[in-house]
Amino acid sequence: MENERIQAASGVTLIGGGDPSITMLEEALTHAPMLVGADGGANFALKHGLTPDFAIGDFDSISADVREALPDERLIHDPDQDTTDFQKCLSRLDAPFILAVGFTGGRMDHTLAAMSALLAESVAPTVLLTEHDLVFAVPQEFSVDLGQQSRFSLYPMVDVTGTSEGLKWPIDGLSLAPNGRIATSNETTGPVKLSLDRRGMLGIVPRAQLGRIIPALVASWPARA
Repeated sequence: MENERIQAASGVTLIGGGDPSITMLEEALTHAPMLVGADGGANFALKHGLTPDFAIGDFDSISADVREALPDERLIHDPDQDTTDFQKCLSRLDAPFILAVGFTGGRMDHTLAAMSALLAESVAPTVLLTEHDLVFAVPQEFSVDLGQQSRFSLYPMVDVTGTSEGLKWPIDGLSLAPNGRIATSNETTGPVKLSLDRRGMLGIVPRAQLGRIIPALVASWPARA
């Protein structure tokens, strides 16, 4: 079905085809029980005994088994070749939050495209799960308590300035840019509070912090029109 949107009452686990991990997928599902396959990601889920609630994409990689397993109304076809399958999924999911697995372990260009897609203003709070890290778009006003001495990296995708509390190396007065000064390998000294002048900052924290990042993102995320 084309031009279909998915209304989800709970968090959504989104599985891609970029070398996903079943352990990571199972971890995500404990927080976000609805499972959506991004094109070929649905093949991986079905192979491991998990039937996606929906599959979304241009369907250039989806298997016949997935097509047989899901009714037509659960297959959302989007033939647009100017967007990635990850972007197609994010634009069609109305959910409290999204946990994305299998979008960072394959090709580097796919990984970079996924990170860029996080910054679209219309998307729900979305966290990319990687082997060691969580990656997410930082809201302009963001508060989270990760405890003390937790790694907290900030990577600007555009020119950004702001202020911080709870970081060992504050960002106050710094001009951060992808081709200039960045703020990776920082460390928490207590509850973190960030105030940024614009969207465009990625946060990168240890994967073990997933249970703390989800509610903090949901609470800080700006209301969508």
